[in-house]
Amino acid sequence: MEPARRKNGEKNGKKKHKVNLWPMKAFFITLSTALLLSLFSETVLLGVSLPVALLVLALIIVIGIAFDIIGIAVTFQDVTAYTAMASKRIAGAKQAIKLVQNAHLVSNICNDVVGDICGIISGAMGAAISIRLITTSANRHEFWLNIVISSLIAALTVCGKAFGKTFAVQQSHKIVFLVGKLLSFVWHKGGIKGK
Repeated sequence: MEPARRKNGEKNGKKKHKVNLWPMKAFFITLSTALLLSLFSETVLLGVSLPVALLVLALIIVIGIAFDIIGIAVTFQDVTAYTAMASKRIAGAKQAIKLVQNAHLVSNICNDVVGDICGIISGAMGAAISIRLITTSANRHEFWLNIVISSLIAALTVCGKAFGKTFAVQQSHKIVFLVGKLLSFVWHKGGIKGK
């Protein structure tokens, strides 16, 4: 009996001491996403007009807010809302279940990885836009211009996320199901079979 107990204890000990690889995965996901978004924003900013640069900046802010909404919505749902839909083979229900089952990872990727990256890139883009305004005009108040642009970016981001949080809580079922449907469509078009 004693050796059996020891074996069970060792097995339980191994389960308890399982290495969490998510931080390393998050590092590489963040690095690759940041590189892609930075490359996109910097490439777009080269040689484009100011209105186009502002449009790209607005797009980056909207992406950050949208992913923040998804990350919050997923944490407010449970699988029971989608199991009946999945049994009826409604497109997107299985993907919605997977999103909810992995809510901690989904919210981490959406809120922390994508959200923070968009915040950093929008700040960098704001600085690039203010430099362009300074160099293309006779404006000598670069200090105040930088402050105003970065403050506007911060205000728009915070305001958008505040509105988004309320919307995410109130419409969490619809949001998660919509994301599930989008994933189902992408997987179907890409020839990926969901289990």
